[in-house]
Amino acid sequence: MVAPLDWGLGHATRCIPVIQILIDNDFDILLAADGNSAELLRKEFPKLTILPLMGYQISYSNKKIFFAAKIIGQMPNILKVIKHEHRWLKQIIEKYKIDIVISDNRYGLYNKTIKSIFITHQLAIETGSVFTNKLVKKINYEQINKFDECWIPDEEEPYDLAGKLSHPKILPNVPTEYVGVLSRFRKQPTEKNIDLLVLISGPEPQRTTLEKAMLLEMAKFSFRMVMVRGLPAETNNIINENNALIVYNHLSAIALSTVIQSAKFIVARSGYSTVMDLITLQQKAILIPTPGQSEQEYLAKYLAEKKYFVAANQSKFNLEQEIKHLQDMEEAIFPLGENTKLEEAIKNLI
Repeated sequence: MVAPLDWGLGHATRCIPVIQILIDNDFDILLAADGNSAELLRKEFPKLTILPLMGYQISYSNKKIFFAAKIIGQMPNILKVIKHEHRWLKQIIEKYKIDIVISDNRYGLYNKTIKSIFITHQLAIETGSVFTNKLVKKINYEQINKFDECWIPDEEEPYDLAGKLSHPKILPNVPTEYVGVLSRFRKQPTEKNIDLLVLISGPEPQRTTLEKAMLLEMAKFSFRMVMVRGLPAETNNIINENNALIVYNHLSAIALSTVIQSAKFIVARSGYSTVMDLITLQQKAILIPTPGQSEQEYLAKYLAEKKYFVAANQSKFNLEQEIKHLQDMEEAIFPLGENTKLEEAIKNLI
């Protein structure tokens, strides 16, 4: 069973290559998901059974200064869901005879009677406070150590993408393995016929806030633009189309890969799965971290320092200015070969 966290779509998208390799190696697979994550996986794998699993349903504050308080206020519900996951898994093991569970950041999905694997790029969790970082890391390791293995979706240094988040000085006690960059996409020759692509993602209300801000900025230009709203549960795919702008609610992996590779300039959140997709497709982009989300702010800054991307501030965003920054940025080539680490890790499960 493969079960991604429902905190945005990134956990589900990075599980797609995991699921595909499991299929290629003749595993019988169950998926466990809820909400938009379930909808995305259902569209990618229509033949697989998806078990409904209660989501965390995290929401963010409209204002950066209240971000931490908003998350802390939801901790009782998060702990409740983790306990529910753990009890639920025991029943599912008995009913479906599961041998292995692969959990992407769902802390309750472990059981002593089966093999349990935890996927995360955040061994060290960035909170914005040194004291809180240490406390949260201790709690994080206590939870990860309940699993049999930990898979880290990143490369070894110096070609890493997540910096100190995925490469802390001390690793968890359970066996850990860097399984490389996880992306559902593959680079291919594509004509650059889209001037600007805007990828909207992440939990509400910040998803909508960014969408509205970007539409205002895009209205200032007349070149060919595409926006993907990141709403797989919406039934209508194209919601707006004119000579300058096409807006999609959601695109399949194949269609999205083509659109990304067709774009001259890209604006996106600095969510880690988005970063892995862009790196895999060797596309430069302007990254806008979710305000107050320390992990995304750290990633945007870290990757801008490595000259992979341009980092921008949502509240002060100026599209024309940021495109110029992207044009002026020195070309940085990420030495990304064919990732075989994930396939090797899965074959070891056999």
